[in-house]
Amino acid sequence: MSRIRLAASLLFVLALAGPAGATAFAQNTPAPSAPPPAKPIPGYAAPSPLQPGDAFGEAVTLPERKIIYLKGHTNWDTAYDTLVDAFKSLNDYFAKQGLKADGPATTIYTQTDDTGFSFQAALPVAQAPAEPPKGDIALGEMPAGKALKFVHRGAYDAMDSTYEAITNYLDEKNLEAKDLFIEEYTSDIVTTAPDKLVVNVYVPVK
Repeated sequence: MSRIRLAASLLFVLALAGPAGATAFAQNTPAPSAPPPAKPIPGYAAPSPLQPGDAFGEAVTLPERKIIYLKGHTNWDTAYDTLVDAFKSLNDYFAKQGLKADGPATTIYTQTDDTGFSFQAALPVAQAPAEPPKGDIALGEMPAGKALKFVHRGAYDAMDSTYEAITNYLDEKNLEAKDLFIEEYTSDIVTTAPDKLVVNVYVPVK
């Protein structure tokens, strides 16, 4: 099963867990203090190769942040290339507008079906640009509120085990979660080799 199809399975589990829509974002959430170091969770083996301190099921609070994002839809087979192209387009827009990203690149997965998925490829900004973006690029808000954090290291195509473990974790813990999830690329998805990525996966929960 491909990594993206496991992502679709995760969204299906989340949809069963709660009625919130994929675009329902938490409002008025206070900025969090620094999260404590991740602790091992009894009975749940995180996919390897993680490093000491990597989160797997760590409870966090996602702060409210402005984002500039590019909406898209792609099929499963070309997912990675589509996301890389989307972030290249965002980088070009930021360069032309003289903007600087205020954090890592992020993909917000909002909807899936049998043929593909819809997403928002986003870069956070400290403040809105003087001229709002137009066309496929838009200004918005990052989903905020309570979430669980999971870390993946290594190949993008090898994220199958990470998503499988996340799905099992949510199912076994009987957690109520919103039907969207977020990938935050702490290593640049455009310039980093696909097998050297470090990705924080956030699953918003009630």
